[in-house]
Amino acid sequence: MSKTIPIWTSVLNRAIKDFRDSNGCPLEWDCSLHLPLWVSQTERASIERRLDEWTLLLKASGADIASLAACLRKPLRPLWISQKTVIWLNEVPHHESWDFTPIILLSASSSSSVVGASQHRTTSEFSWNYIPGAGDDEESWARGLTPAFFWKHVYDLINSAPEVCNQKVADIVEKSRVSRAYRGESAPQITVKPLKSASLSLHEEPSVACDFSNIKIDSESSEDFGISWLGSTNLAVGTAQAAADAADVDCILNCDQESISVCLPSAESYLHLPMVTSKFDRFSLLNNLPKAVSFAKFNLSLGKRLLVCCNNGEDISVCVCLAILMSLFDEKGMFDGGKSFSAAQVTKWDMRRRLVFVCKFATDARPSRGNLRQVFNFLIGGKFNHPLDTGRDE
Repeated sequence: MSKTIPIWTSVLNRAIKDFRDSNGCPLEWDCSLHLPLWVSQTERASIERRLDEWTLLLKASGADIASLAACLRKPLRPLWISQKTVIWLNEVPHHESWDFTPIILLSASSSSSVVGASQHRTTSEFSWNYIPGAGDDEESWARGLTPAFFWKHVYDLINSAPEVCNQKVADIVEKSRVSRAYRGESAPQITVKPLKSASLSLHEEPSVACDFSNIKIDSESSEDFGISWLGSTNLAVGTAQAAADAADVDCILNCDQESISVCLPSAESYLHLPMVTSKFDRFSLLNNLPKAVSFAKFNLSLGKRLLVCCNNGEDISVCVCLAILMSLFDEKGMFDGGKSFSAAQVTKWDMRRRLVFVCKFATDARPSRGNLRQVFNFLIGGKFNHPLDTGRDE
């Protein structure tokens, strides 16, 4: 939050300004680098020297800058808030009067030292102590709360006192789980690990047992994000839950750990390759990609519409689609059965550009670094195992 996001905002602002200038719509647009006070001037100067280079890379990546330029009325600018921040609500001007679009960077890290914690050492009076990486894995602290649930219940959660917040989250998550179970959808029980922090040990872990006798079941709604077709490639990515009822699909590649019941023309139109993320198995994706690409090649060559699904439609299925696009499609997104791939030397830049293409359509995509690394290793390091280099479909 101290450097990466400020770099993103500055680079995006520069790309938007360049786009508007080149289309005859010049305007005043703040493209300067806004860093927090604890970043040194030497580091600031080092970052500023590379901003033009990063802006050119963004433009060359194929990112949809035009859409961002059309919807963003003011330049992006980061603001930092921590537990130590004091805000007088009656003195905050209305956001319409601001000359920028704020990106609020919220740190839950303690502003005082935490005994026994590995802390970031700083001599600046403006910074705070934090535990590196503590907020990265939301499954370890979010208690089943998703971004969608949070924004749906945001005021209710914010208005909850700290001692009842965990119980409020447990109620929201469990009610949703029961609702999904009533509709016959996958609804596993959420397991919450007890927090070991000394500051939290005074409170008992909240129970997830609640009275759900008055829940109103909406048989039409669902929390899944559905299916995203990747342009005109006949390739789609989505959740396993959505795949079970998918229409307009000729074949399904299921990467979830659980098999699903599908209605397809033949048994050969469905392939179940259970995979797990790199946190649990560093080679799960890599070991299954040859069969996945072979299945895709066979069906796409017949003009069939292929859906690749996983548990959340955000990580593993996105990575599998990325491998399929890199292996079987040319630079213009046309299926060629692997001719372009066989003649090319795949680089990380190539993979990054293709991932940008996927994210244009699958807007909820967030592939993990470990899984992307497996895709890259499949495409280059283990080419002798690639189905397109064996002379036959495996």
